[in-house]
Formats: sequence, C-alpha cells, structure tokens
Amino acid sequence: MNQEVYQKIQELEEVALLSKHEQLVSGIINAIDEEILIQGTMLPSVNSMVRDLGFARKTIVKAYNELKERGIVESKKRLGYFIADKATDLTMKVAVLLYAFHPFQEIFYNTFREELGENYKLDVFFHHNNIEVYENILTSITGKYGMYVVAPIHHYKTKKLLNKIPSNRLLLVDRFEPIGDEYSFIAQEFEKSTYNVLVDLKNEILKFNELVLFYKDDADYPDGSLKAFQRFVKDYNIKNRIEYKYEVGKVKKGTVYITFGDIDLWALLKDCNENGFQLGKDIGILSTNDSPVKEFISGGITTFCVDFEAMAKMSANYIKNREEVRQIIPAQLQRRNSL
Repeated sequence: MNQEVYQKIQELEEVALLSKHEQLVSGIINAIDEEILIQGTMLPSVNSMVRDLGFARKTIVKAYNELKERGIVESKKRLGYFIADKATDLTMKVAVLLYAFHPFQEIFYNTFREELGENYKLDVFFHHNNIEVYENILTSITGKYGMYVVAPIHHYKTKKLLNKIPSNRLLLVDRFEPIGDEYSFIAQEFEKSTYNVLVDLKNEILKFNELVLFYKDDADYPDGSLKAFQRFVKDYNIKNRIEYKYEVGKVKKGTVYITFGDIDLWALLKDCNENGFQLGKDIGILSTNDSPVKEFISGGITTFCVDFEAMAKMSANYIKNREEVRQIIPAQLQRRNSL
C-alpha cells in the first residue's frame, strides 16, 4: 500500500507552484479520494517517508500536521499517523467546548457554525462547569483538532490544561481566564456591566419594596455580577436578599427578582400567573441571557446579556483568519414589560 501512496505523491512532482509539503498533502488526499487510503488506515511513518521519498523530515511533519489540523489525519502515541476522516474537502476540524446547550449558547453555536461554512467540521462538547468532565474532555481532544474554542472554567487546573494547546490554535470564549498574554479571547464583562444595568433600572427598582437575587456559588454564575449587586444595593440603600434558588409558591408582591437560571424564571412566572400578579406592576423580573422566547412570554421579560451572535461572528473570524483578538464585550439591557 505504501507504494501506491508514494506513487500518488510522486505524480505531483511536475506540478508547478506546489511546494514539497503541498505535494505530500495533495498526494495523500488523492490517495484518500481514490480509496487507496480509507478511514483507519495507517500512513507511512516519517522515517519511511524520509528513506523512500527523500523528503526532509520537517517537510513530512509539516504535511502531517496540516492534515491533522484539517481533521483528515490523527496521530496515536507510539503508533503513528492514521486516516481519521475521508472528507478531504475539510478546511479544518474545530473542537468547541461550552458550558451546556443553554438557549444563548445554542445561538452562539448556530451562528458560529453558519459563519464558518461547510468546509469546517465542528465537534461540540459540554463540561457543565464540572472540573472532572472538563479535564477529561480536554485531555481526550488535545492534539486532535486544528483549532479549539473553549469556554473555560475558573479553576486552578485550567491554566495547565489549556497551556497544552498552542496559543495560535486556542480561542477562549464567554469567560476570561488568565492563562497567558499570548492567548486570544472574546469574553463577557460582568461586574461593571451588571452594575450599570442596575443603575439604568434604578427608578423602576425603587418602585418596589425589595430586590432579590437568586445566586448559586457552586454553579457557573459570574461572581462579578454578585459583586455588582452588592455594591448597587449598598450605594442606593435598597432592601435586598440573596437566595440560593427560587422556592415554588414563595413569590411575594412588591419584589423585584433577578434570575440567572431559567429554571428559577419559569417557576417564578408560573407562580405569578397562578396568583394573578402583573409583571412590572405587582412584581418585577430581570433575567440574564436573552433568548427569543423571553421577548414574548408574559408580555416580555427584561434581560441583560452580551450579544452572542456578535461573539460568534468574531470567533468565526478568528478561526478563518488566525488574527489575534482580545475582546471584552459588555452586557446589553433589553427593556421589556417585566421591569
């Protein structure tokens, strides 16, 4: 089989403008297209290529690395290089590691996929803010993709795990983690944005008796937003409470509720409906992370979040152009009926 692969590579020797590494890449792709190589087939070793074709070692390694980036080839430790995918029209194989498939992250993923186009193959993973899951996923995918788009967990292990990925192949999204000045990121800003949103809504909030924040320390809720809440209620002397979660049946008239999790929001809306409470008058609701349903349900839920479509488009641009990006995106307020 090696001889057939070599023949496909050597057939391109006379093609003008092809460099040696491009000749290797194209020859292997032609061998795949003609089914000389199929998925799972082991490629000739680097040493064999050097001996049999006379190519420089660094040229062969460069060609194999390009094929790895495109997801066509994978390397297995101590075993060699293998055909991973017969889709030779792929420009690149991209790993996307997100928190969970929340509606706003679905918006990010769908926009990101659309912006990249068909020649990029995306594999999406979810870590659910669980460090063990996060570590296992990163360990299993590192070295197998051309680019990585990762929503990081705030944990002491994160820097070590992500530093195993070359900086020019990794983009941090959603949350910022200080893993090195050379790494690119497109992240939300929480503390200043949340405080500004609350100040913008101050007059509406002051019409009510109390401000309640549902906040879980053990979830992926941003601590910057908690600090902003604490600063706001102190600055404006507002009666407040911080609760771990909403307890069904405990909705209280004259209260403004801030929800991070949609489970709290849906339970709260159900109780409001059963009690005949009017949003924006009897109680107020401010929710994070906008979605199309929040625009219409119960006359509209006031929200604040970043523009995930814009974040996705910027992320796709980074993947396609490899231009460094270090962007912090503030949250935007969407005023609706609930506050």
